[in-house]
Order: sequence, then structure tokens, then C-alpha cells
Amino acid sequence: MTRYAVYAVPGAQDCDAAEAVRLRATAEAWFARREVQDLTTDARRYGFHATLKAPMHLADGRTEAELSAAADAFAAARRSLVIPAPHATTIGAFRALVPSPGREAELTMLAAETVQAFDDFRAPLSGADIARRRPEQLTPRQHELFERWGYPYVLDEFRFHLTLTDAVPDDRVAEIDAALEAHFTQVSGVDVPLTAIAICVEPAPGASFELLSVHPFALRSPRENV
Repeated sequence: MTRYAVYAVPGAQDCDAAEAVRLRATAEAWFARREVQDLTTDARRYGFHATLKAPMHLADGRTEAELSAAADAFAAARRSLVIPAPHATTIGAFRALVPSPGREAELTMLAAETVQAFDDFRAPLSGADIARRRPEQLTPRQHELFERWGYPYVLDEFRFHLTLTDAVPDDRVAEIDAALEAHFTQVSGVDVPLTAIAICVEPAPGASFELLSVHPFALRSPRENV
């Protein structure tokens, strides 16, 4: 069955800000590196993105066209923002680009609003969905969020990140961290405009996610009004 997700994908369009296009191009070049193919299998399958609404099957009676229309309306009511000074870091065993500490409040709010606004489109979790998340490994709070929103890392458990690797084994940590630092040096620490949300689709189980549509924020940011 097809799954849909609402993502933040900086640089999704060629007309995006130069900083966003450059960041995505740098990430795609990272995914293309031969020496990291075995450590980016899932990261490449899901594509360069930050999760706002995790992958979901559509609820009965809901359609792709309705999801797209809802994304248009959602984006029309919001203003562009920035991913402040993203840099590569460790989250658990994997590596990702994260915003500068203390400057991520707007991104966290956007994610919370997205989770809630699109939840009516989410079908109930199947047994396979639940097993895939390994609920026995979740904290009580994560388990509560998982049952309510279909994903455990939302609201107060959310951390904005753009995934760059799968789990990195201990014997390759130094190698991968050095490679990431060198590869992203030209874009690390540069504020990146985020001007849209995107709907991505997994057309069949295990298939790579594809960019389905981009929904620009209609309101201008305070910086643009100066």
C-alpha cells in the first residue's frame, strides 16, 4: 500500500533560495559517495528531508488530491522560516544535520502544527506498523505519542533533523564523522530558508520515496518585509 509523508525538503525546487539548493545538492552528493553506500541505504530510500508528518497510509475515504489540497491550505496560512545554521551531528547511532541549538523553536512549532493538522488523513496503524516501531523500546511518553499520533517522536519528543546516514558502527565512527565534516564544510553553519512543505510518497512497500508535490508558504517572513 502507498504511504504518504509531509516533509521539509530544503532545495526541493530549483527556484528555492541558493542556500537551500546548495544544501540539498551537497546532501545528494554525499548519498552518491561510493564509500558510504552501505551506511546510507535507508537514508537514501527515504530521501533528503526532515520529517514533519511521518509516513502514513491514507485513512478510508481520503484521497491524494484531498491531501494535496490540505497541504495547499496549510502552507497558505504560514510564513517562510529558516533552518538556522545546520551542522552534522550524532543522533543515537546515526548522523544528521540539525539546527543551531536554541534557535529551532519555529521549526518545532511547524512540526507540531503539521502533525496535528494532517492527522485526519492517517489510517490506523496496522500490526506490521506497530511491530516496525518496536514499541517495547520506547519510553512511556514515546509510547503515548505513538498511540495517539502514529509516531513516537513528535511534539515534546520532536527534534528537527535532516538524516544523512543509517546507524554507524563503532569501528567506522571516526571515518564517517571526518568525512561528514569535510563534505559539508562549505554549507555547515549557513542559515537555510525553508519556504514550503512537501508531500512525498512511497508508491509500494520498500520502494524509494518520491517527491510528489511542493506547497509554498504564502506569507512573507519578517526578514522579507524589512
